[in-house]
Amino acid sequence: MNLERVRQAYGSVADLYIELFGTSQQVHADDLAFIGRHLSNRSGTVLDLGCGPGHITNYLRSLGVDAQGIDMVPEFIAHARAAHPDGRYQLGSMAKLDVANHSVAGILAWYSLIHLPPQDLGGVLDGFRRVMAPAGTLVVGFFDGDEVGAFDHKVVTAYRWPVEEFSARLALAGFTTVEHRRRPGDGTHRPHAMIAAIAADG
Repeated sequence: MNLERVRQAYGSVADLYIELFGTSQQVHADDLAFIGRHLSNRSGTVLDLGCGPGHITNYLRSLGVDAQGIDMVPEFIAHARAAHPDGRYQLGSMAKLDVANHSVAGILAWYSLIHLPPQDLGGVLDGFRRVMAPAGTLVVGFFDGDEVGAFDHKVVTAYRWPVEEFSARLALAGFTTVEHRRRPGDGTHRPHAMIAAIAADG
């Protein structure tokens, strides 16, 4: 994955992205409920990886979660720090997590894995498993599809995944799916899926 290309692509449209997606009110209520249901009961730090403007990190904090946002786009981190000054936001890459082993209680990767080519997903998920405490929770949101495939996302190339295939990839990295939801496309939005998974002990 060309991380620099992704970073530059989002940096170039950061203002528009923030305007369109930068508050929790612009997130589907079912998505917020799913995220909250699986991450609000975590005792310990929850990382929002690819946090963008920081709005979901802030939503988790409003539920009492010790949430920290990490993103590789400076424009997003600057906005998050300004909009949510009580939060914790830092520049970083989910592909190279500078986080101690087994130190976090949960991870949210909400549409932040969509630009990973299929051959790169396993390595990133292995990194998630490395930093996750036993029985920690991972929540992911992604584009649903009948088969794994690339498409022309408005910002930079993205990939869609069948839920079953994504769940199988999670299992290879040491996560067990505990719930998944799908939402069909509606002419304006592409089909969507979300998975909650628990890290195996050990």
